[in-house]
Amino acid sequence: MTVKAEERPARKPRADAQRNRERLVDAAKAAFADAGAEVSLEEIARRAGVGIGTLYRHFPTRDAIIAAVYRREVQQMADAAGRLLTSSAPGEALHEWMRLLVDYMATKKLVASALGSMSGEIYASSGLRIIDAITLLVDRARAAGDIRPDADPTDIMRAMVGFTYGASGPGWEASARRLIDILMDGLRTSRQGG
Repeated sequence: MTVKAEERPARKPRADAQRNRERLVDAAKAAFADAGAEVSLEEIARRAGVGIGTLYRHFPTRDAIIAAVYRREVQQMADAAGRLLTSSAPGEALHEWMRLLVDYMATKKLVASALGSMSGEIYASSGLRIIDAITLLVDRARAAGDIRPDADPTDIMRAMVGFTYGASGPGWEASARRLIDILMDGLRTSRQGG
């Protein structure tokens, strides 16, 4: 009996292919930060140390590599919530995660216009993952008594989005981090002090 190709389980990518994919995504993120989302694909391949054919095998279009960078950023933010909770007190984990969110938002601003028509589906799924992560952190910090019991994840997320207003201006990231510190001071319970 012959098994049809579509019925076979998907093969895991070879280790070298996976490394090349990761290097391409890393290089693309750095290139987008340095030169914008319109940087040439040849430049991304050069920065990754691979040929243009390798780039096209992994990412057949510009949209595909832009989406891969964005999805990886979302994955890293979602994963960071659990990782931070294992290494820090819940309130500190929330504070650190919000600081990481500034970097995520910087990347999102870089690729947002390039995501174009894909942005609706990508933003919808990524938004849910980010909300799930911040909800986990806020719930744990409230339960531990590290932040006020009336702290709401959606309110905190709204504040974070507001902190990125003017993200194209100089110094916005430092400003956003200062605002996060101020927000955390307001979220802490009175027993913690400032």
